[in-house]
Amino acid sequence: MIGEPSRRARRRPGAAISLFLLKRFATFVATLLVASGIVFTVLDVLPGNVADVMLGESATPEARQALVEKLGLDRPALERYGHWLQGMAHGDLGISASYDTPVTQLIAERLAVTGPLAVLAMLLTSVIALALGIFAASRHNGPGDVGVMAVSQFGIAVPNFWFAILLILVFSVQLQWFAAGGFPGWSADDGGGFWPALKALILPAVALAAVQAAILARITRSAVLDVLREDFVRTARAKGLSRRAVLWQHVLRNAFVPVLTVMGMQFADLLTATVVVENVFSLPGLGRLIFQAISNRDLLVVRNVVMLLAAAVIVINFVVDVLYAVIDPRLKGHG
Repeated sequence: MIGEPSRRARRRPGAAISLFLLKRFATFVATLLVASGIVFTVLDVLPGNVADVMLGESATPEARQALVEKLGLDRPALERYGHWLQGMAHGDLGISASYDTPVTQLIAERLAVTGPLAVLAMLLTSVIALALGIFAASRHNGPGDVGVMAVSQFGIAVPNFWFAILLILVFSVQLQWFAAGGFPGWSADDGGGFWPALKALILPAVALAAVQAAILARITRSAVLDVLREDFVRTARAKGLSRRAVLWQHVLRNAFVPVLTVMGMQFADLLTATVVVENVFSLPGLGRLIFQAISNRDLLVVRNVVMLLAAAVIVINFVVDVLYAVIDPRLKGHG
């Protein structure tokens, strides 16, 4: 009987973790459903016929009726919504009216550009921001700290599209180190290859990373400074550990908790920010696809791309929630 409470106590952390993950997963699923309902309502249910928007005012009644039947607009809204959800679950997003191509294929082709671009921009953001933030915190109120804060303030004030144009003028027009736009493709058979494709993404990635790195650097600096004021840091220093050892062995792990949350949100922001930057650099990614779909009145593509971006943001936030608890186990008991 004496050992029974201890066995129950050992099971409690596992139960707390399971409950935390269950709550987060339930919130994740509910948020996805709410997002899908909003996207569907805005593009399919609100006043105004989708077929009229896609065909224009000059369309004949026969063409309009044919498109209505093709899109299933003659069916009840709830039935259309359920059919859309079922199609997304099976990877069937319908056929694009303007491209006459499965929407799934269009998105997959464009993700081959947008995905690597967002990842490269996030890598640049993380490396630059963490290095500058830690550097500034370790030299608090010194010239290095003041310089980093001044540069980061400038980075926050600069719009992505303006910085993208500036990069083109300097590195493409003046120095001619990079192409001003376009994407050669990842396959050497298409005249591209890994390095030419990666090189085409460098300037867009830098344009995307500039603002995010400035924000993250300031947050990293603040988080590190907050942890440096904790009692355990003073204790570690009193035991003879150098400031550098305390910073890398004790401070960063604790400071990384709020930083991780911001990084997750920033990666979600980068996915949506590519919409503008891809058009500046004429990259055939999701951003350019959604602009072309809007111009062509292809609302089926618009709906699915918007839902994909919304789902990406929701998934990233869910992953950040889970990682947040892994890094800081105290949060699992409060999930």
